[in-house]
Amino acid sequence: MQYPLYVHRNGNKGLRASFPDFPTADASGDSFNELTHNAQATVEAMYDRSEQLIPAPTFSMSELQALQMDDGNGLWVFVDIDLARVTSKSVGIQVNLLDSLLQQVDARSKERRMTRSAFVTLALIDALKKQEG
Repeated sequence: MQYPLYVHRNGNKGLRASFPDFPTADASGDSFNELTHNAQATVEAMYDRSEQLIPAPTFSMSELQALQMDDGNGLWVFVDIDLARVTSKSVGIQVNLLDSLLQQVDARSKERRMTRSAFVTLALIDALKKQEG
């Protein structure tokens, strides 16, 4: 599955990158190939044989470019993440929300440097955990 990755120069030390769909997954490398390999390995290790729900990738360039991580000095690329070892995969759904609520979701997502899908997924997981506890 192809996931967006925002790539920056890391001073004179190579490259660094962040996934908006995986807010805790950052990667670095001395070359582009090393960076993408490290990015793939980071996400795959996070979800390896995990019951965690892996968020659906964001493909909307306008949504990605609206994130705070896109400062205009980097480059968006799509990296293939092998979901074969992930036991819980995402599915697309359609949800109707009030426009004002969607604006709040988008604002909070942007503040946290994540996509709308990642934000909603984490919020639902948090809400379900609170109900169980």
